[in-house]
Amino acid sequence: MDILLGILAIIITFGLAFLMSNDKKRINFKGVGVMLVLQLLITWFMFSTNMGQQIITGIASAFNKLIEFGQEGIGFVVNGFVLDEGGVFFFNVLLLIIFFSTLLSVLTYLKILPLIIKYIGAAISKITGLPRIESFNGVNSIFFGQSEALIAIRSQFHHLTENRLYIISASAMSSVSASIVGSYMLMLPEEYILVALPLNMLSCLMISTIIAPVHVPKEEDKVDIKDVSSDKSIFEAMGNGALEGGKIALIVAAMLMAFIASLELVNWVIQLIFAGVTIEEILGYIFYPIGILMGIAPGEVLEAGSIMGTKIVTNEFVAMSLFEPLTEQLSEKTVGIVTVFLTSFANFSSIGIIAGTVKGIDSAKAVIVSKFGMKLLAGSILVSILSATIAGLFL
Repeated sequence: MDILLGILAIIITFGLAFLMSNDKKRINFKGVGVMLVLQLLITWFMFSTNMGQQIITGIASAFNKLIEFGQEGIGFVVNGFVLDEGGVFFFNVLLLIIFFSTLLSVLTYLKILPLIIKYIGAAISKITGLPRIESFNGVNSIFFGQSEALIAIRSQFHHLTENRLYIISASAMSSVSASIVGSYMLMLPEEYILVALPLNMLSCLMISTIIAPVHVPKEEDKVDIKDVSSDKSIFEAMGNGALEGGKIALIVAAMLMAFIASLELVNWVIQLIFAGVTIEEILGYIFYPIGILMGIAPGEVLEAGSIMGTKIVTNEFVAMSLFEPLTEQLSEKTVGIVTVFLTSFANFSSIGIIAGTVKGIDSAKAVIVSKFGMKLLAGSILVSILSATIAGLFL
């Protein structure tokens, strides 16, 4: 029964994307089909085979070792604060972003990451028939944040039509930055966080190419990685990466304080009118049918739906912080589905971040992004639903 519901959820998700499409006759159905099969194979391999489990365990171990290195640096600076479980969230979780951001900056300066991303993107482009910039940006968005991913292709913005701009913006919203994956892994099960990364990339390319189909002339289908880093030395890359990571950590902390306080305010206002009702409960009922289709047990879907709804109206960190204490009470399948759903930047505030970044690159393009902002969010929510549903089929 769960499999049938999952298949129905996938059909409905694609159907909604089709209804949102601005050029239904030019949709690359072959590419979408290839990516869906690839996504199913990846999920099956990761969840259902010993080798897949070993790969996830190996990657998780590497991240955990990096987390240990990061905590050494944090411990030196904030010596005296408790960094173990139950300690200060800002020090426990958010400051790790600084070390991961530094590492990504160095790997980018050394051209290691850009080359990996370029060739993986080229392989995806070859298999699916999607343009190279869109494929490159899809992979790039796994590693870098919304702003950094878009800045990496700023020299090619003049090639981007409205549909192509939609796809790269969707990739930025439907992914998460590797610089904060370590922080997520301290809150929720690491295996689901890691599997969500490739699932979201493929889900986004499928949904966004249905909503905004593109056909690019071969002579324009090129990717340039020469200007991905402006650092002049490895030490400058380290310094800039650390500063960028510190800025992200402070931004996340500020947003958490603002959103959590705002949730409390909204709940207080609601309870003045409807005693005992919270915004989380309302969101739970809104997401109830979606959660059932995704494979969440009926007895758990209200709690799960409230978390998923909270993520969309606030951000993934707020939702994860609320979901973390619930993971021991819920089934493994529900935890996996919700974790995959939460692992993306799909929320209202991301519209402003992406539009602001594009404005800094090309002010004319920013007007276009602002125009399709809500459509961008709707598509990214479908991406999260699709990824979580695919994961649920194998849990």
